[in-house]
Amino acid sequence: MALALSMGDPAGIGPDIAIGAWLQRREADIAAFFVIGDPAVLRDRAALLDVELPLIEIEAAAAADAHFAAALPVLPVRCARPARPGQPNTDNASATIEAIRQAVRLTLTGDADGVVTAPIAKAVLYDAGFLFPGHTEFLAALAAEHLRRTVRPVMLLVNSQLKVAPVTIHIPLKEVTGQLTTEAIVETGQIIARELKARFGIAAPRLAVSGLNPHAGESGALGDEDGEIVLPAVRQLRALGVQAIGPLPADTMFHPEARASYDAAVCMYHDQALIPAKTLGFHDGVNATLGLPFIRTSPDHGTAFSLAGSGDARPDSLIAALRLAGQMAAAQSGRRVAGDA
Repeated sequence: MALALSMGDPAGIGPDIAIGAWLQRREADIAAFFVIGDPAVLRDRAALLDVELPLIEIEAAAAADAHFAAALPVLPVRCARPARPGQPNTDNASATIEAIRQAVRLTLTGDADGVVTAPIAKAVLYDAGFLFPGHTEFLAALAAEHLRRTVRPVMLLVNSQLKVAPVTIHIPLKEVTGQLTTEAIVETGQIIARELKARFGIAAPRLAVSGLNPHAGESGALGDEDGEIVLPAVRQLRALGVQAIGPLPADTMFHPEARASYDAAVCMYHDQALIPAKTLGFHDGVNATLGLPFIRTSPDHGTAFSLAGSGDARPDSLIAALRLAGQMAAAQSGRRVAGDA
């Protein structure tokens, strides 16, 4: 089987980096993948980039493996309007959304090994009536629809130096204290520990849990949340058999000696997690969504409309996302795939 790559916004760098990843498939040692998107967009982008791109349209995911070595397999989802690099068009939002839906469906039915998503432009999708804050929440809704129960997605940022996840994700900072609960921290920690075992091959995961406030609250002098919300969560995780320490001051969690003491860090809000992740591994950063009934990874950057079609878009993060998805699939199934260390 192969990985299903949704093309993302066709006016962004999704087509560029998909092409770049396929062209580097051998030296990058990545698992086979197929693109779900518009073949015309990929052909036009390859011409603009002045690269030779053998491309084959496939009717089913099962055909991808046989063609991947010689041509980029594409499962067509046509855009409503021609896609011009750097000029997003709301009319094409439905194709972007449908590509994600198909990637999830094919993975849930066992026709693909996992979902890898190229960047979307949320503002463009919002204008077309998209009701979710981002990829993560949309994928959780698709998973909940399949499972017929609520799903809690966990956004794990992964690079060569760090694995880190925020408990609260895409909400304003002023709302964090209202939404941060002991139960949310415990559930997040359990999901991370479970999937580090099942999909990352870490037998006994160690979690470092940050505090919310500076200095983890300084024993209450800088806020009560760390003692009243975070500390009980750490104690509950330990009682559940998860190796967890904290709450720790976030400003001392990410130097090399500290990182050597844990397998993943759990942070309380978005930037607390993403700033160290992107500082330590901007070009090889991967967003892996845990807590879903399927594997999902994504490059840890946006659509970069200003780079689309310029030849300056780097496929490094997408290559890392494809490699990680392949490794997660291998760990989960006990088989080896390309890119499995």
